[in-house]
Amino acid sequence: MKSFREFVEDIECIGVNKEISLKYELGGVLHAVGDKPVKFSKIKETDGFKVVGNIFSTKDLVARYLGVQKSELIQAMVNAIENPTNPEEIELNDAPITENVVDEVDLYKLPIPTYTEKDGGPYIASAIVIANDHEYGRNSSFHRMMLISKNMFSVRILQRHLNEYIERAGGELDVAVVIGSPINVLLASAISVGIGGDELKIANTLMKFRTTKLPNGISVPADAEIVFEATITNEMNDEGPFVDLTGTYDVVRKQRVMKVNRIYHRNNPLFHALLPGGFEHKILMGMPREPTIFKEVNSVADCRGVNITPGGCSWLHAVVSINKKSNDDGRKAIEAAFRGHKSLKHVVIVDDDVDIYDLNEVEWAIATRFQASRGLIIKENEKGSSLDPSADPETRITAKVGLDATKPVDEKEKFEKAKYAKINLEEYL
Repeated sequence: MKSFREFVEDIECIGVNKEISLKYELGGVLHAVGDKPVKFSKIKETDGFKVVGNIFSTKDLVARYLGVQKSELIQAMVNAIENPTNPEEIELNDAPITENVVDEVDLYKLPIPTYTEKDGGPYIASAIVIANDHEYGRNSSFHRMMLISKNMFSVRILQRHLNEYIERAGGELDVAVVIGSPINVLLASAISVGIGGDELKIANTLMKFRTTKLPNGISVPADAEIVFEATITNEMNDEGPFVDLTGTYDVVRKQRVMKVNRIYHRNNPLFHALLPGGFEHKILMGMPREPTIFKEVNSVADCRGVNITPGGCSWLHAVVSINKKSNDDGRKAIEAAFRGHKSLKHVVIVDDDVDIYDLNEVEWAIATRFQASRGLIIKENEKGSSLDPSADPETRITAKVGLDATKPVDEKEKFEKAKYAKINLEEYL
């Protein structure tokens, strides 16, 4: 069990001691440092809150939090999806999140950044929304939130589980909003499971954590940094523009308004700023699609690994390794990968002697093992991702491409990689 703040204290963060503005400047710094974790000590527009970002910006950081090797992450997520367990629930008065309870809500006192000049307003991008349904139970999912008043956000809600919960409740729904969640909760909240699947139970199998029940009946991570009790309403308001995974701007839409009724926060709270389109955004959105691809591919071939690549916006491109046993395994794996992640646009299938995290090796496999005449699959008029600016903006129709860059089963020796002696360079240099 490890809290968000315990992990922040454990890792090496770049310390920004200069006073920083929430308007464009904070986002600019997060972008400039790449995938390095950052802690901001002085925020110009607010007192009492420190801001951290890029905390989970690499798979190595995620693996470190969960106490596993990077190569073990997918199997850990698959196991959690298949074997959900209940978190320990503690009394509300014993939960660290209740160290401060604020009934006079003023969201302008929180360090909510405006990341780029075209943003529709200040945004929370790291928040998860937790809701209950009398039949389906608990749901936890990511939703970006644009600040529109001292106690209201305009919230982007897709036509998925939370939207169904709202409609089943008659158009208004009490929810909890969590900022500063542990990585197991963040990953689980981004995994696509069927309605009725409890993401917090998946999170608990990834790593044990504690929950506590708010007065509105919703259980939240007890050691989170900031929690809102809130109501999603029938009122609609403009939301956007906002930078998406692709680094391009999403459009302005009418979205539901959420009213914040109460704020809970830790002493000396850490506000988790998630840079839109940045490395952390890509990790938290892309990684949870890897186990769903893995499960589909593993049903038709011996899958050894999946990497949704940052160059493909951690959404549109994947590399999949298999232990090839028959010559049609590569083609089967391509079809299965597209089933495992409906937004996937391009996939490369490689043998398990290729490091899927080293794109030089992946390109080498394409150069030496791929022939378009037999290994190329083009799928036209397919439903793609709304995040892809090259797809049809109304229908999301796109073309998908799969590359089978695996060795023919009966000619493996011809494609064998040269092996060199393992050397400890310190003994020679």
